Amino acid sequence: MATIEMADGRIGGRRERDRGQTAIEFVGVTPLIILMLIVLWQCALIGYTYILAGNSADVAARAGNGSQSRQDAACKEAARKDLPDAWQGDVEIDCGAEWGLYRAKVTLEVPVLVPGVLNFPMDVEGNAASAKEG
Repeated sequence: MATIEMADGRIGGRRERDRGQTAIEFVGVTPLIILMLIVLWQCALIGYTYILAGNSADVAARAGNGSQSRQDAACKEAARKDLPDAWQGDVEIDCGAEWGLYRAKVTLEVPVLVPGVLNFPMDVEGNAASAKEG
């Protein structure tokens, strides 16, 4: 295999000069990739909180409506039952009957993936109602 010798005595030309450039570019972009993954994961936590709030309110409304006595206690217990530990802390549950419906409202605080860096107070509300059977 023949090597190419340049006029100034270098062997190989441009490839020798650019060696390691890809590694340096990757190191420079890695923090941006990690930051993007953190932001996407936080968005996933927000979406999952919406799902949990809606499901918790739905289960609570059905449990409160189906209970013969202590409707509010049954409603609040059912709302908390299936929530993961990260969402158990600041949950607000409001249950009550009105206009032939038994309503439940569950408010959850979105957990923060990186505490201290992305602290934003965001609450997600889930509402549900169940028709009273008489």
